[in-house]
Amino acid sequence: MPPQLNETHRRLIMRERKNGKNERYRGAMPRSTGWRQVRFYADVKRTRARTALGMVELVFHGAVHNVRKTHTSAVIGLVLNLVQMVIMIAFFYLMMTFAGMRGVSIRGDYVLFLMSGIFMFMTHVKTMRAVMTADGPTSAIMKHAPMNTLIAVAAAALGALYLQIFSAAIVLYLYHAIMAPLTIDQPVGMMAMLLLAWGTGLGIGMMFRAATPWQPRFFGTVASIYSRLNMIASGKMFVANAMPTAVLAFFDWNPLFHVIDQGRGYIFLNYAPRYSSLEYPVYVMLVCMTIGLIGEYYTGKRVSLSWTMGK
Repeated sequence: MPPQLNETHRRLIMRERKNGKNERYRGAMPRSTGWRQVRFYADVKRTRARTALGMVELVFHGAVHNVRKTHTSAVIGLVLNLVQMVIMIAFFYLMMTFAGMRGVSIRGDYVLFLMSGIFMFMTHVKTMRAVMTADGPTSAIMKHAPMNTLIAVAAAALGALYLQIFSAAIVLYLYHAIMAPLTIDQPVGMMAMLLLAWGTGLGIGMMFRAATPWQPRFFGTVASIYSRLNMIASGKMFVANAMPTAVLAFFDWNPLFHVIDQGRGYIFLNYAPRYSSLEYPVYVMLVCMTIGLIGEYYTGKRVSLSWTMGK
């Protein structure tokens, strides 16, 4: 006897007779003895809102998966990113102290000056790397119907943003509670600059992502050079207002340099950026995002798993 079902929610779609012939059937389940196998589906009306919620759910689970990639334990994965951030702050603090460069910082908390640059630098670089290495059209996960590259990119970017915001919040709280009280002049503006650093990293990462399948080694090397160049070119150790014009030309091309300098204008009461622009990184982000999406669509239609075989 087949199992009893709620006919208002489920419908029978397949039955197999004893003679081996399969028949598809919709409707109530007949009470016969010739049933061996049945399959069911949820009779749910697909709307735009339900589709959008389904994509959001996939992005959420993808972001959780990306956060847990570094370690099997989610907590240890977060701690590892936190330790990496603390080590970088300590390294630049000691380097600038022994080099006698502390006098060039903004009037205010010197460690906050360092942290403001390092937080935005790590958010930018980590997001770029996460987007670039997210699952592509040839990944095995793309064989599942609800999954696509847009969801993979969004999950990777949001996972990187979550890690950096969490780590930055913990570091700021510990410094405020243990070392010295911190005062941020305009927290909303500071957070907007952190999101802009994330957005520019997302846009540049999309460009590298679209180009990498064509020349994986070359563009992988270019991305690594860009990340390492930003250790200096981001200007996180310098004050833009105190730079000579000849030196400023070496930093002015970098959108992250403008983001960090504008962010310090929101963080410190006594600093007003004069040589950086808020519009420039926004334009760079939009242009890179547009080119990256076009390139991702073009590459996704032509990429093959055989391109990376043996490379």
